Amino acid sequence: MDIGVVLQCTPPAARVIDLAKRAETYGFQYVWTFDSHILWEEPYVIYSKILDETRKVIVGPMVTNPATRDITVTASVFATLNEMYGNRTVIGIGRGDSAVRVTNGKPVSVAELRQAVIDVKGLVNGEAIEYKGNQLRLPWAGASRTGVWVAAYGPKVLALTGEVGDGFILQLADPHIAEWTIGAVRDAAAAAGRDPDDVYICVAAPAYVTDGSPEAHAHARDQLRWFGGMVGNHVADIVERYGEGGGAVPQALTDYIKNRKGYDYNEHGQAGNSHTDFVPDEIVDRFCIIGPPEEHIRRLEELRALGVDQFAVYLQHDDKDHTLAQYGEKIIPAVQEHLRATT
Repeated sequence: MDIGVVLQCTPPAARVIDLAKRAETYGFQYVWTFDSHILWEEPYVIYSKILDETRKVIVGPMVTNPATRDITVTASVFATLNEMYGNRTVIGIGRGDSAVRVTNGKPVSVAELRQAVIDVKGLVNGEAIEYKGNQLRLPWAGASRTGVWVAAYGPKVLALTGEVGDGFILQLADPHIAEWTIGAVRDAAAAAGRDPDDVYICVAAPAYVTDGSPEAHAHARDQLRWFGGMVGNHVADIVERYGEGGGAVPQALTDYIKNRKGYDYNEHGQAGNSHTDFVPDEIVDRFCIIGPPEEHIRRLEELRALGVDQFAVYLQHDDKDHTLAQYGEKIIPAVQEHLRATT
């Protein structure tokens, strides 16, 4: 299983770059960032510095969108990074959340997202696309290679992920919801004539390593409760579109937002977010990974058994350095393949 880390571009940028460098030192293979250019600093600039000061990590947004980012510019940025640093990028993309809503915009439609995935994939990988009546290509990007992974929760976006996405990003670590969403993506891939195993599966969620005590667990819950609020934004959109019940989405994903009363994007992705009181302890425990290293290893093995290829750690809490170290020293070695020097 690959392991990634998800960072906010909170200033100073040097701190973000330092965390990325130390993540590589500890054996993380992917470094992701939020893409919300009003709330935090511009990630595409920071990627250049991360790539320049590391050797192997793959970088990308979790996630960008085609509403605030013109897809031709996005493709050009990542193809340029590939030319400079050797195909070490990935593009996570979705309909749009904080970057869109902070500017009073709207997430793009499912059809618009589908076309954006197709067009970004083509351009960033040196192919020609049809775009606004013209045939376009990046003539200098023939050697560029970047996967485009779709972030999804609802049935229609899960379907388009399986049909056209290189990968699937699920932003929560609940195994029952993971099983349902992964199954939906794979079924759609098979129906589209693709090999379902060709769709890379990435689960992303906050992780907090504790000493196993009830006191430490309670503190970690409070540090990570913001995540249930963030996921709740997407779930609320799905409920508005499909209604409650009816099997469109698992009941486990919709029940907890019944007491949701709004959301302040000024506190987006922050520990102590005052608009997440509706998120119960059970949801924090299911959506995130909390506990001593052994519990993280158990949960990762559970996800791997469902077909998850990568777990990406959201690192938005008060114990970033310790979490990186514990993953590097104890958790990553336990979930990677071990080869014997002699037989």
